[in-house]
Amino acid sequence: MAFYSSGVEYGIHSLTCMIDAKGNRREMTVREIAQLQGVPFDYLSKIFTKLSKAGLIVSTEGKGGGVQLARSPELITLLDIALAIDDKKSIFQCKEVRERFAVFNDSPPKWACSGVCGIHAVMKMAQDRMEEALAQYSILDISRSIYVKAPDNFAIEVDEWIDKKRQQS
Repeated sequence: MAFYSSGVEYGIHSLTCMIDAKGNRREMTVREIAQLQGVPFDYLSKIFTKLSKAGLIVSTEGKGGGVQLARSPELITLLDIALAIDDKKSIFQCKEVRERFAVFNDSPPKWACSGVCGIHAVMKMAQDRMEEALAQYSILDISRSIYVKAPDNFAIEVDEWIDKKRQQS
């Protein structure tokens, strides 16, 4: 079971598509992004509505308009994207099992339920560390990691594909 929805993955991939090989922002339409990645346009449109509400992207008007990053790619973290799409989620919901031991006969002693549950504390720490890690990486970092491992012609092919789509509009 995934903690974050597929929308978060689509959102991260989509925003990295909006950065060229030099790290510059690139304007695209949501339809172009969906086609480039082979993902459903209707679903991606809903994701982009959330990204817009979170202030991560802005729409541009007029012929050839589309969407672009609202701020520099090094300032948009993976955590920003995850929170925009899936909101704040808790990876663990404590059910206070420690209070229901049969030997307590429906009347747990104070020592059994005082303080934060040890299991809950560890799970909260795990979530905090995961969020800290996501906050350390920007979409520029991810974009660069893609371009570093790709052959040189990949960036050219992507740019040419986008130019061709833009000319067809």
